[in-house]
Amino acid sequence: MQFTGRTWRPPYEAHSCIIELTAGCTYNKCKFCSLYKNEPFKIRTLEAFEKDLQEIKSYQPHTRRIFLTGANPFALSYEKLKPYILIIRDYLIKCQHIVMFASIRDIQNKELWQLKKLRAMGINGLSIGTESGDNGTLSFAGKGYTPNDIIKQCRKLDNAGIEYYFVYMTGLAGSGNGYKNAVNSAKIFNKLNPYFISVDSLTLFPDTEMYTLAENKMFTPAGEKERLEELQTLIKNLQIRTHLLANSVSNFIPLTAYLPKDRDKIISELQYIIDTVSEEEMLNYRKNLNSL
Repeated sequence: MQFTGRTWRPPYEAHSCIIELTAGCTYNKCKFCSLYKNEPFKIRTLEAFEKDLQEIKSYQPHTRRIFLTGANPFALSYEKLKPYILIIRDYLIKCQHIVMFASIRDIQNKELWQLKKLRAMGINGLSIGTESGDNGTLSFAGKGYTPNDIIKQCRKLDNAGIEYYFVYMTGLAGSGNGYKNAVNSAKIFNKLNPYFISVDSLTLFPDTEMYTLAENKMFTPAGEKERLEELQTLIKNLQIRTHLLANSVSNFIPLTAYLPKDRDKIISELQYIIDTVSEEEMLNYRKNLNSL
């Protein structure tokens, strides 16, 4: 199996079979991210991809879910993506879900009929790093799209029957802005159907633009308790049925819930942490994070 640089996959894909389709990121402008900073975007050749599939078949012939690595393999056009998806079906005949990272921009370059055909081929799981649904926060973070773009493109996925997952990032809006970010994000998410919402908490690393902004006093990071209050606000305002996964290492305490059923329970759990754990203890936890 061949992989380029760091292999990055969401926590919820831990049991998926992993294969590299692309390396690097087509965008690479998000101010909080340095994952693919020195890694130019490239596409595996179909021949190299097939060799990895042969290896997977020899060890895991009954694979049912396969995760394609790279920051956003879905950036490939329909015509470029199609042969890779079809060859997966040739080797892994029991594979039911082909999943990957995607950006809102990557959906824009595909017509609805193309999305429907990709769904029929087996693509049924896009992890979308929305991070927010608030226009000001998206703009400041350098995401390159608007809340209306999120709605328009994800409704295409709904119409195509493709399952998708959102990432929300507490603290991204900075100190004092968490409530507004959470309320406006919930308004956008409520218009869509994310199968689940994965929650991360902004962690600044030295090789990111946002870290430099913070060092130069041009960005004030949100406090740790403020982030938990932001998450509470998001949960209170979400009116859709969805799974909420706040269990990545960037979160001080791992929490999961099914909304709306577990709404009161998880809000109470968050309040308990706010009331019983000091800001200093939570901040020390974040300072000791070397990677995500």
